[in-house]
Formats: sequence, C-alpha cells, structure tokens
Amino acid sequence: MADSSDSVSIDMEALSLGGQEHLVETTYGPVCVAVCGDPDKPALITYPDIALNYMFCFQGLLFCPEASSLLLHNFCIYHISPLGHELGAPMISVDTPLLSADDLADQIVEVLNFFGLGAVMCMGVTAGAYILTLFAMKYRQRVLGLILVSPLCQAPSWSEWLCNKVMSNLLYYYGTCGVVKELLLKRYFSKEVRGNGQVPESDIVQECRRLLSERQSTNVWRFLEAINGRVDLSEGLRKLQCRTLIFIGENSAYHSEAVHMTTKLDRRYGALVEVQGSGSLVSEEQPQAMVIPMEYFLMGYGLYRPTQSVSPRSPLSPTRISPELLSPENMGLKLKPIKTRLAL
Repeated sequence: MADSSDSVSIDMEALSLGGQEHLVETTYGPVCVAVCGDPDKPALITYPDIALNYMFCFQGLLFCPEASSLLLHNFCIYHISPLGHELGAPMISVDTPLLSADDLADQIVEVLNFFGLGAVMCMGVTAGAYILTLFAMKYRQRVLGLILVSPLCQAPSWSEWLCNKVMSNLLYYYGTCGVVKELLLKRYFSKEVRGNGQVPESDIVQECRRLLSERQSTNVWRFLEAINGRVDLSEGLRKLQCRTLIFIGENSAYHSEAVHMTTKLDRRYGALVEVQGSGSLVSEEQPQAMVIPMEYFLMGYGLYRPTQSVSPRSPLSPTRISPELLSPENMGLKLKPIKTRLAL
C-alpha cells in the first residue's frame, strides 16, 4: 500500500477495509488487529474509543490525503480493536471474566510480540488513549511516542462515573438503545455536527449512529466497565520519557482532562493542540487539523511527509492555519508545552 520512495500510492478501497485482519490469541482472549501498510516499516498502533473501532475512529484521518501520505509513508499501521469491537464480532459470553484497564494494556504487549514488533508509535482516542498511556507507563521500552486525541488520565469524576454506570446498566439490560446512542454521540461530537431541531445531523453522526446499532451491546459494556474502573495516572506521567502530542477539541467534554494531563507531563516532551469548534473525536470531525502538528511532531524522529506540491485548497496551505502553528519550536521540534488554537 505504501513504499519507501518519495511518493505514496494509496488504494482508498483497501484503506477503508484497513488492510489484512488477524485474530491474535492472547492470555486475555482473542483480539482483532488490522494491518495496513508495509510491515518492513516502523509500527504505529492505534486504539479506539468505547463502542468504536478503527474504521470509525481513524478512517477520517487516513482518508485525509496529507495525513495518509504522512503516516503510510513512514509507518505500517496496526489497528487494535478492543475485545469484541471488530466488525461482525460475536457476543462475548456473560460468563467470561471482565478485563481491567491493566489487562487491556498487558494485552497490547502480546499483540506486539505476535507480530515481532519492538518499540512502536501509539495513537489512541479517549478511552483508547488511556489504555495506550497506561501501556507506555508499564512498558516504557516498547513505546517511541504517543499521539493522543482527547485523552483520559484521571480516575472518573463522580458525574462521569454516574453517567457511565447509567450507560452500563442500559447496555446490559436493554442493549444499545436510543439513550445510550445519544450519550455516546454527545461523548464523541460537538453540538454543531450533532444537529438539533432546526439543523439536521451531519453525515458523520448519522454513520456513527448506524455503526452503534451494529455493536454487540455486552461487548461495549465490558470495555465501558474497564474504563469506568480506571485509576489516576497523573503521578506517573512525569516519568514518561517518550514524546507526547495531545489533541483536544475545544468543545470536548474531556477538555480539562487533556489540559491536566499536559501539566503533568515532563515539559520537555509534551505538547497540546486545541482544535477550535471540534468535539472529542477530532480524528473524524476535523482530521485535517491534525496534519501540521503531526508533521512537526514526527520531524523530531527524522520522519517526513513525501515531497509534493501543496494544493491551494489543502489544509497545509499557510493561509488556512493559524500563524503560530507554523513555528517548529512551538509544534514539536523541542516539544514545549503549548496550547494552540486551530481554526479551520
């Protein structure tokens, strides 16, 4: 799908399918991993948010030409689906023990070992970002860097814990009902794309609603229970030695969480980018906003986007982005902690 030359040919149909899928047997149960790209290249692993999989969490980002050329030129992408979140997944038996967030982080190590991978780049969204952060703290030698979208790092607040418990009970007894869908859509998206009585839902929200209807509710319940039982990682974040790039939507419910996480990271390694007008799922709602920050971030590893001309309509055009975002010092070569507002 990608080669090591200065140009990348992208098969969009293959990309939409995520490449070749593998069912990896682990101590904690089988996990589906979709491999996209040249396995001889460095590895980038992804982990989605609750009730989603890679085809929704990261497809918008990879369908953005500038982002796909940057990522597929430099990485082979391994999309890890939480247990039972892959397309067509069967319902996990209610007798199967629940997994904790620690179990899910340990499961990643077994996935890396299965593919013979060493240190990897990580990209996660919200709950997936928490799992990958925990993985980086437990297995520091296996992580090159973290790209986190609307991450969690603290234990749930009382309001979040209660909301998750309501969702958990609804999922267990009534399945993915209308209330659950609305709560999850509010978790993912800003008001602007969710619509209202006067403005219809955007296509992306309608597609997400359809996907949620196809989820096995008990499988979603299991992941939600693991995340609702998470512990506070704040004190251990300072010890992380890998570079970390955090994206947060201006209208995300987890905005304060991302800001808190940035303050706890070592100032030499952490950067925060706030995307104006976006909810939590920046990688789907405004994926083009992630391109320039990721490009500067990856420059710190000696990784670059293939040389090509920039279209006047491209999000890489200097007239379409805030001037401060073009500063290499601000955006990752030294990775000073910043708060950059990006208006599309």
